[in-house]
Amino acid sequence: MSKGALADARASDTLIMPTLEQLLVKSIPELRERFVDRARPVPKGLVAALESDTRQGAHHLARLIRERWRKNRAEGQRLHNLLRFEIDLWEQGFRSVAGVDEAGMAPLAGPVVAGAVILPRNYKLKRLNDSKQILDVAVRDELALQIKADAVVWSVGIAEVEEIDTLNIYHAGLLAMRRAVEGLTSQPDFVLVDARRIPHCSTPQRGIIKGDTLSASIAAASIIAKTTRDAIMTELDSILPGYNFATHKGYPTPEHCRCLKELGATPIHRRSFARVREALGLDPIQSELFEDRAESVVAGQ
Repeated sequence: MSKGALADARASDTLIMPTLEQLLVKSIPELRERFVDRARPVPKGLVAALESDTRQGAHHLARLIRERWRKNRAEGQRLHNLLRFEIDLWEQGFRSVAGVDEAGMAPLAGPVVAGAVILPRNYKLKRLNDSKQILDVAVRDELALQIKADAVVWSVGIAEVEEIDTLNIYHAGLLAMRRAVEGLTSQPDFVLVDARRIPHCSTPQRGIIKGDTLSASIAAASIIAKTTRDAIMTELDSILPGYNFATHKGYPTPEHCRCLKELGATPIHRRSFARVREALGLDPIQSELFEDRAESVVAGQ
């Protein structure tokens, strides 16, 4: 079925809701396709009727529908919990809360990218989570598009490779975050940041350790940052073929390390990173470029 036909079918389902009697004459596979596969609204009394049916398939379908309900309730509760920091700030009178996160601290190549986003009040988006927890690229891209469409405002900030090599990766990440916040066309009243505090940011802020798994705003920012950086690395792959940047996105995978060793470093490789310097035959420099992120978070601030 084409996407257009599927959309028409779903619209028809919404406009014309069959009666319970009409549904009960349908086959079990038809009911399963409608209420499990397509997750259409279940009319009152259907599950009880299925559980009273003598057919084993009807009992199994009733269990599947109840399991769907259970998962929906659990997801609703998870998304509500994901707003607990935002809800607390809204109750304190902060009307506009931004989440900020970065992507690309560990790669050997490419920029570090930060996302900043202000979500609508009480925003709940199914499957919203820390971008690292969303392994399906298509789902991550779909969520990014939805977040951008729904957000009050959103922005990205980028620190280029030259800045990473000059400042070190930790401070370059903070720079990207600051740029993301400054890029918002509507400035927030409060900023929630994943595990850090952004320097030179006049807006009140709070660093939350593992904030990308605890705050809806930070999770949304992490998705925007990740998908933006992935798109940049995919574009760079076409400019610098042979390194497979579109696949590993610059991270130190065995494939990337092999390419680096065999082909040498490109202009987008981070020359302050030990493996890149080794490939260039340079002496190692500062070995610890990642400060303990937790040190920059003041508990409860």
